[in-house]
Amino acid sequence: MEQFDQLLREQGVLRGLIGPREVSRLWERHLLNSASLAPHLPTQGLLVDVGSGAGLPGIVLAALLPRCEVVLLEPMERRTAWLVEVVDALGLANATVVRGRAEEQHGRMSADAVTARAVAPMDRLARWSMPMLRPGGHLVVLKGRQATTELDDAKHVLRKLKAVRTEIVAGETLPGLEPTTIVRIQKDG
Repeated sequence: MEQFDQLLREQGVLRGLIGPREVSRLWERHLLNSASLAPHLPTQGLLVDVGSGAGLPGIVLAALLPRCEVVLLEPMERRTAWLVEVVDALGLANATVVRGRAEEQHGRMSADAVTARAVAPMDRLARWSMPMLRPGGHLVVLKGRQATTELDDAKHVLRKLKAVRTEIVAGETLPGLEPTTIVRIQKDG
C-alpha cells in the first residue's frame, strides 16, 4: 500500500488520475476508503472492479485479498496503461487489467463480486455491472451521502436485474475517521 501511495503521489496528478488537492489526503480519502470494502467482499473467487481508473478500489483490494482473482476493468487506454504499470510494480499476481466497458463483458465474466467507486448513478451502474455477477454474487460499491436516494431511484432497475437483498452499510476505516457509505446488493441465487 505504501508503494501504491508513492506511485500515486509521484504520477497521479501528472497523468490526470487524481486532482492536485487529493495528494495530501490519499490515505484517508482514497486508500483507506477503498480498503473499507474488503470486509464486505468474498475472500476468494473472481472480483471485477468496474471503472478502475487510478486503481481505486481495485489495486487496494487486490493487495488486501490475495486469494481473489481481481479484474481491473477500465475503458480508457491511458488508465489501463497506468494500471498495468502499477500491477507490475507491486507484483500483484492476482490482478489482471482488461480494457473495456462493463456492458461489453456481459456473458464473458461470471464474478463473485463487482466493485466500483465514483463510476455512475446506481441505476446505470447496476445495468452495467449486475449481468456480470454469478447467481448469489454481490455488487459492492462506495457511494456518498446520496446512497439512499440513488437506491430508491434504481429500485425498478434492481428488481429487473434480480436483486434480492440491498443494504447500506458503514465502511469503517480507522478510529477517528468518518466511515464511508457502502451499498451491497445481492443477485438472486
